[in-house]
Amino acid sequence: MTSAKLTSRQSLFVGVTLFSMFFGAGNLIIPPLLGLQAGDAVVPAMIGFLVTGIGLPMLGIIAVGLAGTIRDLASRVHPVFSSVFVAAIYLAIGPCLAIPRTSSTSFEMLQPLLPAGISLEVARLVFSVAFFAVAYLLAMHPSALTKLLGRITGPALIVLIVAVVCAALLNPVDAARATHDAYEGHAVMAGFQTGYQTMDLLASLTFGIIIATNIRELGVTDDAGLTREVSRAGVFAGLLMGLIYCGLAVVGLNMAPAMPDATNGAAILTASATLHFGSMGTVVVAAIFLLACLNVCIGLISCCGTYFAEAFPRVPYRMWALGFAVFSCAVSNVGLDAILAFSVPLLNALYPVAIVIVLMGMMHKGCDLVPRVWPWVVGFTGVVSVATALRDAFFAGAWLPFDAMPFADLGMNWVVPALVGMVVGVAVSGIRSSAVE
Repeated sequence: MTSAKLTSRQSLFVGVTLFSMFFGAGNLIIPPLLGLQAGDAVVPAMIGFLVTGIGLPMLGIIAVGLAGTIRDLASRVHPVFSSVFVAAIYLAIGPCLAIPRTSSTSFEMLQPLLPAGISLEVARLVFSVAFFAVAYLLAMHPSALTKLLGRITGPALIVLIVAVVCAALLNPVDAARATHDAYEGHAVMAGFQTGYQTMDLLASLTFGIIIATNIRELGVTDDAGLTREVSRAGVFAGLLMGLIYCGLAVVGLNMAPAMPDATNGAAILTASATLHFGSMGTVVVAAIFLLACLNVCIGLISCCGTYFAEAFPRVPYRMWALGFAVFSCAVSNVGLDAILAFSVPLLNALYPVAIVIVLMGMMHKGCDLVPRVWPWVVGFTGVVSVATALRDAFFAGAWLPFDAMPFADLGMNWVVPALVGMVVGVAVSGIRSSAVE
């Protein structure tokens, strides 16, 4: 029996939808910084980045589409873990990192247009209050605006990126680009970990069920057909994102001689646009980023508010949305550099756990035959990743026993514990099965 297939037009629609859901402020500002810092090691660094920035999120979409919601996947570990882990994901892609980053990124792009002598702290505060007030109000009735922004800012942003990238390609800088210490000697793994900051793997665990549902509504309901169509959409979205990522990395690479000490991609993009297009380029970049980031902010406030209103129904959606807007406004005033610095340990704690859950979700039929694999693998991985992240955040330089693990120097000290957890989980499942028989 042949499974149903989407038409080419339907596949294109799903692919564009998937791309639009993923591509936000973080996707724009991280590749230029990687290109600048990786220098002559940009190619291996981008390979590692594309694995976490594109490959893993696509696997996440497929895993959730096949095995159910992220709650279903995480519940295989334990119901309490499911509640905590899913909440942590929503907080990470919401008020703790991604939502404040939309305001901070917008302000970074607007900053070059501010009058000389103005206090940046005051300007940032005024901007963030206005930004989140508008975002909150529109999150209450987002449908009309999101259609408008989706039709205008998405295509305009892509056109602008193409223009900036083409300008960088047509006017390359011949000067040697120094490789920062973070990428020296192990550029692939450094790029791999930089990809954590897109947060797209975490987002895929919440987006996957939406894409799978849309495909089912278009008539594809069997597992094989669903996997095929999600994969086709993922290939399209992944190729488009990959081209944009590589182009943005080239922009950063070309700006390295002019601003070798840059610390965030927003400043790099602004400088590049100003260099190639003058003050008008700066204005256009600022306007497009403002609209794009506002659109993402509205969606994230709505998404997170809806989840927590369902999880804790005593507090209505409006109050959750207001709380997230106010909290995000406060966090955004610490500045984009501080937000990006804070994101590293938090994402280093969450990402390894998310990776093993996604990989087991891809093989969920086999893993479900030995159900104790889920808690043992996730437990071992989580202990290592959380302990290491806490050390890096509060006790940098302190030694942990996990530092003696293989691949620890590559930031992958959780790999062997995860494999040990798999062996233990299979053994425990076998023992329990024998005891029942």
